[in-house]
Amino acid sequence: MGQTSYHVTLIPGDGIGPEVIEASRKVLEATGVRFDWDVQHAGAAVAEREGTPLPEAVLDSIRANGVALKGPVTTPIGSGFRSVNVGIRKALDLYANVRPALTLPGLPGVRSDVDLIVVRENTEGLYVGIEHEVIPDVAAEATRIITRRASERVVRYAFEYARRNGRREVTAVHKANILKITDGLFLKVAREVAATYPDIAYREMIIDAMCMQLVVQPEAYDVLVLTNLFGDIVSDLCAGLVGGLGVAPGANIGETLAVFEPVHGSAPDIAGKDVANPTATILTGALMLRHLGEREAAARVEAAVAAVAREGRATTADLRSCQPNARLIGTQAMADEIIRHLS
Repeated sequence: MGQTSYHVTLIPGDGIGPEVIEASRKVLEATGVRFDWDVQHAGAAVAEREGTPLPEAVLDSIRANGVALKGPVTTPIGSGFRSVNVGIRKALDLYANVRPALTLPGLPGVRSDVDLIVVRENTEGLYVGIEHEVIPDVAAEATRIITRRASERVVRYAFEYARRNGRREVTAVHKANILKITDGLFLKVAREVAATYPDIAYREMIIDAMCMQLVVQPEAYDVLVLTNLFGDIVSDLCAGLVGGLGVAPGANIGETLAVFEPVHGSAPDIAGKDVANPTATILTGALMLRHLGEREAAARVEAAVAAVAREGRATTADLRSCQPNARLIGTQAMADEIIRHLS
């Protein structure tokens, strides 16, 4: 009987997206796992052609396949269309954004003891996009929405993730001392959910104190669960502890659908130059392999990435300060280097 071929929506994105997605695709296929890629396009170029950056065909493909690997998409600042990433998460109800931060051996200058999972609520908070000018050019207002349903399911996901993966503790991060009603509700629900998981330790941390603690002693924390905006910010902080966004993978998880995308943006200033670090997207591919049940292949990819970092013989431009004696290589060469270390 032939090996299963996984039907996966592949969204190259824009900026450096097509380059890092191609690198990830090569590594994933080199594991021997078979894929049937359904290539769909979203982003600025699509918006010019079709009048929307997120055509319905993209969403239909993800619904049909159940899983997608996505490159970064540029989000205009201050004007233009709203985020394609947010649009996909809301349209498909991908309520949990999971962002691991793990120290890679061999990257001197970064924290050596980081092994964190950031679980971010993905569908509400300030990212609902309800805002307006109260007085044009003088005052503006935004609405932050926190619901029991969204809070409960993301906290429960964090505890279930901890239980499945042998994690010891979940920390709910909040600002309920100031945002007494919205974060008050999030924190109340977190306590209720935590009470149903006696095997997993639970604690709470105010967001500003959490940021300080992550810089001072990140090894003291395990799984963090946060509302949308706080999770977005803290996950980038955690990425900075382990080498930057170039090594930070991510996943968007719903009840039946999942979209895997690196944490970093589209970096249009370096697009097409073959200098972007594909490691984050390759590790994102490993997260996707685990989701598909291909845990052995995922472990091989992660081990190959770690081996390249440990050897320190080759690096991309963003990590040059961490490995100043390494040979500088480009996006596709890094993918080839990782493939050479696949066992």
